[in-house]
Amino acid sequence: MRNVQYKVVLAALFVGLLLITGCATKPPSEDLIRPAPSYAKAPATQGPLAAIAQRIAARHGAQSSGFRALDGSKEALEWRLALIDSAVSSVDVQTYLWYGDNVGRLILERAVRAAQRGVQVRLIVDDLLTVGMDQLIMELENHPNLEIRAFNPWRGRDLGSRIAEFIAEMERLNVRMHDKLLIVDGVAAIFGGRNIGDHYFGLSESYNFHDLDLLGMGPIARQANGMFDHFWNSEWVVSAQNLRLEPDPKFAAEKWAEIQSKNRAAPELQAFPREVRDWSAELADLEGQLHVGTSFVAYDEATGGEIRQHMIGEMLSFFDLAEKELLITNAYLIPYERGIKLVRRLTDRGVRVRILTNSLASHDVPAVNSHYQEWRDDLINAGAELYELRADPEIRGIVEVPPVQGEFVGLHTKSAVVDRRHVFIGSMNLDPRSSSINTEAGAFVDSPGLAADVARLMERDMRPENAWQVFLDERGEPYWVNSEETVTQQPARNGAQRVMDAIFKAFPKEYY
Repeated sequence: MRNVQYKVVLAALFVGLLLITGCATKPPSEDLIRPAPSYAKAPATQGPLAAIAQRIAARHGAQSSGFRALDGSKEALEWRLALIDSAVSSVDVQTYLWYGDNVGRLILERAVRAAQRGVQVRLIVDDLLTVGMDQLIMELENHPNLEIRAFNPWRGRDLGSRIAEFIAEMERLNVRMHDKLLIVDGVAAIFGGRNIGDHYFGLSESYNFHDLDLLGMGPIARQANGMFDHFWNSEWVVSAQNLRLEPDPKFAAEKWAEIQSKNRAAPELQAFPREVRDWSAELADLEGQLHVGTSFVAYDEATGGEIRQHMIGEMLSFFDLAEKELLITNAYLIPYERGIKLVRRLTDRGVRVRILTNSLASHDVPAVNSHYQEWRDDLINAGAELYELRADPEIRGIVEVPPVQGEFVGLHTKSAVVDRRHVFIGSMNLDPRSSSINTEAGAFVDSPGLAADVARLMERDMRPENAWQVFLDERGEPYWVNSEETVTQQPARNGAQRVMDAIFKAFPKEYY
């Protein structure tokens, strides 16, 4: 146990380094194996998902997709399983983090099952936390119908080697792929902020994230395929063949048996089907729940030896569309003067701006909160209504999946609604790392029906049962109000959080 804790601490320190270093753009070495370019299959014309997309096109036109917001943790995981289980042609998964926990194993098993029945499965995983997983990755790469690639990899594979390499190549290895995407049969896609791991689906006993996904059926999936293929063929993404490991049939058999055994034995997964199943009834219900609209997918590019950040410009332009109302929910918020000026410009022309972010109490990265604080008063003075999530919100019932109960709830959502018509859902935080270091992505949707649904969820999360509203008193000092109390010191879970908050304030704000 001590050895495990030691490794966890080292890993946390390593990830912490990523948060406090600057950025440059230089792809991995040219001598790494990069397969010839390949691209997504044409959208499926058969299967239950294709049938839904075809009916949407027939009723609403070839450019229209159907959309549904995935709010609760349980439904977010269920719909990932439903799409993968329903695949007849292809499954593409792009993710920042893929943990080897209950959720990680469950989704991995379903992806392998899809490959076993002849579905083409492609996986892109950021190489950040793949320590100790090389043999498993290599066995997946050798599996028929399954291919796996890594974004911006380390040459050294153990933790110590990676730390040394990070120090030597800090500017390159600081760049990470923060995107999250699932595409099935070229006709269905899920966008959002959830990584593949227990914390993101309400199954962690330490803490769980409140998040929001977008499920889309129709042309949005083809738009997503364009993004996936861009990364799949990027100089920043390399083949798992670079691991240069020999196949180990005994390891593969034992690991596969272990994954299946753990999935079936885990009490945390009791709310989810452990076997591939027919989701026809759920898909029939889904079709009536979809809101029709049009979309475009935006993403930062990893191309030409560079990371080209487009998302921050897209986000600011999207916010500036507002004529009456702008709702923003964003987990990691450091607006800087550019963001303050935008809020002031909007409120000066009569736009009501409401923003929900993490409180110190709900934060999993206190360093971000330490530098968000100095902009808190400016946001309020610029006319924004500012809310911070409670660590014990009333909505924890949709965040946590029984029998699991975490110690607190944190916010991980990245969404926005403009004038009850336009919606953004994606991976983009409003902080320097997302705007100038990571690659990010998201879907922009024109759909009044979807916008009404998402706005309703955002307003629910801002209620005093779920969030503190921050005000300034007559002296300009902040105070926090929720449904039970008013406090004049920012909410925190414990004294240790306040100590960490004070320490991180000493770091230059430009580093976050």
